[in-house]
Amino acid sequence: MHIDARIGSDPAKAPQRASRLEADGFDGVWAAELVHNPFLALALAADRTESVTLGSSLAVAFARSPMITAQSAWDVQLIAAGRFNLGLASQIKPHIVRRFGMPWSKPAARMEEYIAALHAIWDYWEHGRKLDFRGDFYQHTFSNPMVTPPPHAYGRPKVHIGAVGPLMTRAAGRAADGLQCHSLATSAYVRDVALPVLNQAREAAGRPEGAVEITVFPFIVAAETEQSFESQMKTVRSMMANGCSTPAYRGILEHHGWGDVQTEMHTMTRQGRWTEMPDVLDDEIVHTIAAVGTPVEVADMLLARFGDMADRLLISMPIADGSDGPCGVYADLRTLMENLRNLGPSRRPGTSGPT
Repeated sequence: MHIDARIGSDPAKAPQRASRLEADGFDGVWAAELVHNPFLALALAADRTESVTLGSSLAVAFARSPMITAQSAWDVQLIAAGRFNLGLASQIKPHIVRRFGMPWSKPAARMEEYIAALHAIWDYWEHGRKLDFRGDFYQHTFSNPMVTPPPHAYGRPKVHIGAVGPLMTRAAGRAADGLQCHSLATSAYVRDVALPVLNQAREAAGRPEGAVEITVFPFIVAAETEQSFESQMKTVRSMMANGCSTPAYRGILEHHGWGDVQTEMHTMTRQGRWTEMPDVLDDEIVHTIAAVGTPVEVADMLLARFGDMADRLLISMPIADGSDGPCGVYADLRTLMENLRNLGPSRRPGTSGPT
């Protein structure tokens, strides 16, 4: 299992973070799309690293046309010398329509077509095949030599998509190179719900086992000191509460019998009671969704929960500035990674470690 970490998406800080994480032995670094464009951060990080995998986790697909995304991904892949993975997500309707001002409909079908459009564009750039993509949501039928990127030695990046529900998970099984499970997704949800749906769709599409790389990035609170623990827990509870309030993620909570929690928290968002929402999450919910403890304890938890089903573990910890900082969070991250490395061989599929 590859062990990855987040670098944020701040282009002024991402290169330093990526370089440091590579030196510490991480396999991959990923940038989310929240307050910055991840492609810029990843392009700069690519120039400061040599071997680490880089990826967007996740870029908002429907905020851009496939052509814009294809071009951004093509350029980052070039700068990264073939080390880039394009991670895409649909986001939710309010963000796409009211924030980005873009159309929204049938997100799973749209995402599957989006991936097909990307490959049609890359086929044109790589192999000179006629650009004549005509779908239900996207059409790409025109280009000329002045606006066509030349082929490069690294080819197109792999395409990962984020998925929670069965429709998007099926789309991943049919069309994507990777599935990125939501941070709320527990090991029980991934094993009982997501993977069976993914594998059924993959097999129906005639794709081989292993065609879709599985990435998990659970919430993590891994701290050696009380100060670091409290800082991380406060941030994780806030992020978890925001996710639990989202109707699109209700299925995860329902799988554990917590559907009423989603209803309550969604109501609180409509009332503007954002600061009160973390208090609704009891310890059972927090400790089931997140891995909580010292770095040694958390490493064992993560491998026990996901070691037999994930190809990549993306460590998602609240690091404010990429340095050790007053709470030593970066040191905790490094310690966690080292313990994952040490414990890893006994937790891999086919060994005697716990599942």
